[in-house]
Amino acid sequence: MARVFRGRGRHKVDAKGRVSVPAAFRRVLEAGDPDWTEGLQPNLVVHYGTARKNFLECYTMEAVAEVDAKIAKMPRGTKERRMMEAYFNGQSHPATVDENGRLLLPQSIRDMIGLEGEAFFIAAHDTFHIWNPDTYEQEVEPQNEAMLDELPEDVDPLTLLEGGVI
Repeated sequence: MARVFRGRGRHKVDAKGRVSVPAAFRRVLEAGDPDWTEGLQPNLVVHYGTARKNFLECYTMEAVAEVDAKIAKMPRGTKERRMMEAYFNGQSHPATVDENGRLLLPQSIRDMIGLEGEAFFIAAHDTFHIWNPDTYEQEVEPQNEAMLDELPEDVDPLTLLEGGVI
């Protein structure tokens, strides 16, 4: 993987369900789409999952190909493979960023996470997440803070990485 997503931001969702993708995220989508060339719009896959998931996870075409390859390695016909095919492939939406840098999210998908008016984008390495901003603030931020509070004050969170700080 050549590039990863970095950053966060809030963006308006218009009445048609279009939302601007952060410019830096669009560059990563372009780099992660083997069919993209200058003048074309990058493709991606939006995974909405099940009711257990409170956000949309957006994959570059490279990242989705990695998941597809792992599913393809599972024995055909097993209940685990069928479940993964239904969960990942059956609950995903292929999408394209339009010429204005916007992503169209159908109403049915927006309804799944209660998205209206504004969307919160946050990088997640080789994917990015789209949240209802209120849900993120109420559910994720307190969890992250609680995890950080468990660390001694003088410990850099990067020490959680294998091998500690680089």
